Amino acid sequence: MSTNPFNPFSNVDFSKFDLSKFDMTKMMGDVKIPGFDMEAVMTAQRKNIEALTTANQMAVQGMQAVAQRQAEILSQAMSEVSAIAQQLASSASNPQEMTTKQAELARKGFEQALSNMRELAEMVSKSNTDAFAVINKRVTESLQELKGLVVK
Repeated sequence: MSTNPFNPFSNVDFSKFDLSKFDMTKMMGDVKIPGFDMEAVMTAQRKNIEALTTANQMAVQGMQAVAQRQAEILSQAMSEVSAIAQQLASSASNPQEMTTKQAELARKGFEQALSNMRELAEMVSKSNTDAFAVINKRVTESLQELKGLVVK
């Protein structure tokens, strides 16, 4: 345990506390405010947290997929560079032919890089769109719930 003069809780051992017994619903359930449905508020907040959790999981999974694809692209590129180096080394007889091959390889490499960047950008965009859809759906539901509470 560290002592941090800027953090008053740095000396507190939170493992001593049994947080499983801390139930906000029970604590707030006894609060009675006329015209205020505490149960509905607690249910709405639970749904909000569930939506955020789902959206975060989707975002993490999307970023993991992007990272995995980047690793695959890097591996593929390294294999191609090795093969190209061998090709160029074996055909070093004619300088004109070598220059033509190098130009063609540079063009193909540029096109592949653009294709890979486009694919990764689409993966990120889809991941973000899917995660945002979960949040957007919950906001819409929350507004409907609020509208229902106000009508009562």
